[in-house]
Amino acid sequence: MYNDEFELTFDLADAGPKKEQRRPTLPEPEEAAVAVPPVQETREMPVSAAPENTPASEPEREPEPAAEPQSTAPAAKDRTVLISGGDRGIGAAAARAFYAAGYRVAVFYHTNAEAAAALQKELPGVLAVQCDVASRASCELAFRAAEQALGRVDVLVSNAGIAQQKLFTDITPEEWQRMLDVNLTGAFNLCQLALPGMIRRKAGRILTVSSMWGQTGGSCEVHYSAAKAGLIGLTKALAKEEGPSGITVNCVAPGVIDTDMMASFTAEDKAALAEETPVGRLGTAEEVAKLLLYLAGEDAGYITGQVFGVNGGLVI
Repeated sequence: MYNDEFELTFDLADAGPKKEQRRPTLPEPEEAAVAVPPVQETREMPVSAAPENTPASEPEREPEPAAEPQSTAPAAKDRTVLISGGDRGIGAAAARAFYAAGYRVAVFYHTNAEAAAALQKELPGVLAVQCDVASRASCELAFRAAEQALGRVDVLVSNAGIAQQKLFTDITPEEWQRMLDVNLTGAFNLCQLALPGMIRRKAGRILTVSSMWGQTGGSCEVHYSAAKAGLIGLTKALAKEEGPSGITVNCVAPGVIDTDMMASFTAEDKAALAEETPVGRLGTAEEVAKLLLYLAGEDAGYITGQVFGVNGGLVI
């Protein structure tokens, strides 16, 4: 009934001014400390008096323009990314895209150890860590392992999720809670763990993976749609809160993506979905991954709090 990573299911059927809040200073983590060579003290050298036969001073020159401030974000080849639900589908495609771009990559998987091992074999050096994102304790252990292996987490891709098609009147309280725990609370857990280091470094990228049903609502997927809509709200609010710390937060909302989650669909079903989509085809996990990679890069530094639909025009 549930899947361990985010894949889409498809069903056809500020009031007044706020007082500024200041963030408390966070201590530097011991494991992230980097030895810095001592700075050599420089002394001003005395200026010799000018000879009598020469002018006492040269004509004044216009001051050179100040150098542009340098970003504290590391270069792409030195950057790291953590992807939840990274063992297959969109998550695995993202792992491949970031790996090819030179990132050091860690992925979380839930129960599909075989798929995680296959990804590690395909991408030597990738770290795969078992994690149930719905569990805070599991997230803390897994995040600590990833952070120690990578040195830091520059980019977080919160992709893990589950989906279920069911009439609203048939959804059990346990199914409702589990949907929220994985799809929404899972993102909350990982964001809270990733942010302290990003805030200290004044740089970071957080990317969430929602769904077009989080934008429009999907029949027979009320609990899924509600959780994914909450993820969009989390993204927008967190972007406002963390912008002053140099951190961007954006959301990708895929439409019908042709992954192994659609293995049960017949060729006729897929053709019907493609015909309903304005571009006339289904999307690929690689197309979603390319957008995630762009949003994680330096060229996307002025983009935050946005929701990007990757749906072929099915939702506009």
